Parts: sequence; structure tokens; C-alpha cells
Amino acid sequence: MQPLSHDDESWTVASAKAKLSEVIERAQSAPQTITRNGKPSVVVVSAEEWHRKTARKGTLAEFLMESPLRGADLDVDRQRDEPRDLPL
Repeated sequence: MQPLSHDDESWTVASAKAKLSEVIERAQSAPQTITRNGKPSVVVVSAEEWHRKTARKGTLAEFLMESPLRGADLDVDRQRDEPRDLPL
């Protein structure tokens, strides 16, 4: 399959409905944008690409331990304001 130009990667809703199989086929190698009223609305990607982009990369604890702010002397005291009166 030849590399797709930008125009070949963009579909109107009507053309995507009419050629859904082709949209799916092309999405296996490159994201396909579907436009509505001339504006990008959704992007169709392969399941492999979706899983790669959404896969969890470690735990929250690992993320926090690797933070460049770890060990920084930050003032994180909670502000102790009085509760607001709200009409109920």
C-alpha cells in the first residue's frame, strides 16, 4: 500500500459510511479522520494502535516516585478557610 497523502486520510461522514471497509483497511496503517461539517470529528485507528496509546505504563506510585518534583521543598500545607454559608 502506498503512503497516504493528508487528503486520503480524511473522510466526510457520508464517504466514510459509503466506504467503511476502506476506512477500516486504511486505519490499519494510518489514522483516518472523519469530518462533520468540514471540521474533524473523530479519528479511526487500528485496535493495535488504540491499545498501544491507552496501555497503562506503570502505577501511580511509580509515576510519583519518578516525578522531577520528588524531593523538592514545596509548601503543600492545606489552607484552612472557614466554611461558607450556603442557602439551602
